[in-house]
Amino acid sequence: MTDTSEKLDYSKTLYLPQTDFPMRAGLPRKEPELAARWREMGLYRRLREASKGRPRFVLHDGPPYANGNIHIGHALNKVLKDVITRSFQMRGFDSNYVPGWDCHGLPIEWKIEEENYRARGREKPDLSEPAAMIEFRRECRAYAEHWIAVQTEEFQRLGIVGDFDNPYLTMAYHAEARIAGELLKFAMSGQLYRGSKPVMWSVVERTALAEAEVEYHEHESDTVWVKFPVLEGTPDLEGAHVVIWTTTPWTIPGNRAISFSPRIAYGLYEVTQAENDYGPRPGEKLVFADALAEESFAKAKLQFKRLRDVTADELSATTCAHPLKGLGGGYNFLVPLLPGDHVTDEAGTGFVHTAPGHGREDFDVWMEARAALEARGIDTAIPFTVDDAGFFTKDAPGFGPDREGGPARVIDDKGRKGDANKAVIGALIERDMLFARGRLKHQYPHSWRSKKPVIFRNTPQWFIAMDRDLGDGTTLRTRALKAIDETRFVPASGQTRLRSMIEERPDWVLSRQRAWGVPICVFVDEDGNVLKDKAVNARILEAFETEGADAWFAEGAKERFLGGDHDPARWQQVMDILDVWFDSGSTHSFTLEDRPDLKWPADVYLEGSDQHRGWFHSSLLESCGTRGRAPFETVITHGFTMDEEGRKMSKSLGNTVVPQDVMEKSGADILRLWVVTTDYWEDQRLGQNILQTNIDAYRKLRNTIRWMLGTLAHDEGEEVAHADMPELERLMLHRLAELDRLVRKGYDNFDFKRIMRALLDFMVVELSAFYFDVRKDALYCDAPSSTRRKAAIQVVRKLFDCLVTWMAPMLPFTMEEAWLARYPQAESVHLEQFPEVPGEWLDEALARKWRQIRQVRRVVTGALEVERRNKTIGSSLEAAPIVYIADPALREAVAGHDMAMADICITSGIEIRDETPPAGAFTLEDVKDVAVVFERARGRKCARSWRYTEDVGSDPEFPEVSARDAAALRELRALGRL
Repeated sequence: MTDTSEKLDYSKTLYLPQTDFPMRAGLPRKEPELAARWREMGLYRRLREASKGRPRFVLHDGPPYANGNIHIGHALNKVLKDVITRSFQMRGFDSNYVPGWDCHGLPIEWKIEEENYRARGREKPDLSEPAAMIEFRRECRAYAEHWIAVQTEEFQRLGIVGDFDNPYLTMAYHAEARIAGELLKFAMSGQLYRGSKPVMWSVVERTALAEAEVEYHEHESDTVWVKFPVLEGTPDLEGAHVVIWTTTPWTIPGNRAISFSPRIAYGLYEVTQAENDYGPRPGEKLVFADALAEESFAKAKLQFKRLRDVTADELSATTCAHPLKGLGGGYNFLVPLLPGDHVTDEAGTGFVHTAPGHGREDFDVWMEARAALEARGIDTAIPFTVDDAGFFTKDAPGFGPDREGGPARVIDDKGRKGDANKAVIGALIERDMLFARGRLKHQYPHSWRSKKPVIFRNTPQWFIAMDRDLGDGTTLRTRALKAIDETRFVPASGQTRLRSMIEERPDWVLSRQRAWGVPICVFVDEDGNVLKDKAVNARILEAFETEGADAWFAEGAKERFLGGDHDPARWQQVMDILDVWFDSGSTHSFTLEDRPDLKWPADVYLEGSDQHRGWFHSSLLESCGTRGRAPFETVITHGFTMDEEGRKMSKSLGNTVVPQDVMEKSGADILRLWVVTTDYWEDQRLGQNILQTNIDAYRKLRNTIRWMLGTLAHDEGEEVAHADMPELERLMLHRLAELDRLVRKGYDNFDFKRIMRALLDFMVVELSAFYFDVRKDALYCDAPSSTRRKAAIQVVRKLFDCLVTWMAPMLPFTMEEAWLARYPQAESVHLEQFPEVPGEWLDEALARKWRQIRQVRRVVTGALEVERRNKTIGSSLEAAPIVYIADPALREAVAGHDMAMADICITSGIEIRDETPPAGAFTLEDVKDVAVVFERARGRKCARSWRYTEDVGSDPEFPEVSARDAAALRELRALGRL
């Protein structure tokens, strides 16, 4: 027969991978094309249609603020939400994602004032005029609308799929009506009240702040030790001084009492020597906590001696004069000593200066003692010593309007320290009431918006009561604590954190003295009683539904809403607006409850860990106050993104990572890969090196997918029964079954890192470096009828379908591209479900055996790598090593399988011996009883498979190939494929 081998291009007779799926991803170009395709096909709508009748899974979106481009925190947050909703959608749920935005609040007001007025030299309008107020609010609304549109595009560029055509907005008319309706529920149940309490006040922003609007930064404060002369007490205490310590000297004019602790040991001390220019002189007697006396006297440069104990009973019977007595004709009242649980001997003097208008604990102690103090003839009225601009008032004689040069100021409009501390300290020195002074760096509250220090200031505000009986034996606090116990937290530590906040929090201050937001739409009489009239409430809500909350500020609103049922002269219309946290805390009502495509409560709330005091907190309180339970079943928190050195990102440091830049340079899926491979529950790190690590991992992942696509170009859909498959294929199916459990459990536990790490390792280590490497010969070279080849293609098919769908929620662009390359007629991988993986594929006994086989393989490949480095061989197929296995069980495992060990090690031959290996044989320290000696393969190199065999040329028709390859060529020719 004529020799035809020279006429053949053997590469064309191989089943080599063929695919148009590019090795270079080109994500910055490809991703927008896929996003546009999703919009054109209406992917969100198609998902809803495909999900009809399925059980619902709802993640309720915590609203970002509509005032700027998204940052890396937004990207992390939205990607996590998208992964969750997609993963449940692909596991049999109707997982509908509805994005939302927080639209009201001071930051937008500031921007409007800055851009529309100050920058243009225009006067801010008088917002007490209805027309001006409504116009100003219209400008705020337009500003929010602009940024909602910008952020919508940016979120969709990240690959987020949701109802962006119909998001929820806190400024939508229906939302404003529902927010107002939620407030009126609190009013009607008696939980809403107006009270005069010290609240955190931003002088810069001219409004009260809630706990959630405050963050703590390092601040340097003046500190003073102040002497209070004892007026009444045991004989030897009269004429002595009780000494307090404070970091807020400006609050001394507001002092009305001194707090002490019955648990602390106190003593009477006498000054024996003084080295200071001011302060106590020798012979003066002072009362201190024993644990703090020595430190305090040292601060004042004094020598002292202790005279005796001072008991708690003595202190309770002691009354002091105010240290500023007589200044400006004021401060002539008595200053009682009151027991307080908040007093410690960890710092200061063991006595706490108590100004009930300037601190929560001070207020509580004062109010608890109020009845007893009034019985002693002490005036318990709380003064308003500081106004909304930070100036002292007439209630601070000597520092207010009566002061020469005008009132002293605590903080100015720019958040800088005023002259109040200096004025008070000067007055104390002048009256010889200053024991010592100093400076202290400590954590101090700042507004999270302006980043400027705040003050505690007594002012009338609207509150929701935390501890008022709600008629069923519960309070808002007890309801919230019960709801926390019934909620799943991921990570679990979030439960403890939120619980501690609810346990300790004061009443919720709701009112803000601003313009852009939902008003506290109630009427009150001169005594502060709220009008409770369902008809009035109905008129308010009806107007808000059709006109928005602007209706409250319109001309004639008061008369319109009272509707002739009540005398307008008797009722005051409240013009404060609601804390924006009440807005966002109410989103569950007009989103989860009102949208037929969602459900209440939500399955999941997910936000940053700061939202334990923000959205989680306000949503919990709002829902518990109106519905008796939390609006969520599970709360997930993520940390903050730091730079690669663990520093907070800031423009000034130049260490920010801008998501838009990452997407433009590398693609959204690179950013998403970072999100799902990081410990998002903790603070994460991100920078160029970390991004490059993810780019490298992505490249390996993509190449694995590309090889599968190329191999599946030859898939003819043939099936091999599981029992008829070679062991290696059954091993891969076993691993798929294991991974199926891991993936589903990981998505249930929101543990994306575990999923992606497992899949990356599987694809790189077990597939690319092992299974695909071993099976390339069979897949490329075996005959079309080969069961081994058919089974391998079938396994690659299963691998592709599982891996691509499992990763689709995490890397939606890449997996969509891969799916459409495999199934060009498909609509989208995101309309698929995770494949069912039979439990029968699990075979732990088989897996144990192959773990042993792979250990032997490691030793062989290690030995061959040495020969390759030494240039003894170029390819492992040039080798036919001798493997010495001393362990009979291991030798049995290697021998007891259906595949040539040479195929597993990708050599042309191999010999297994149970003899003692010769000296110098290659070993690995962690693989006992295995040694390898290199031997070169015998025979000739097959021109088609490149294996060295002794049967090359045994088929005269194909003299340059092995018998296996000759048979394959003959079969291909019979099928007309040559």
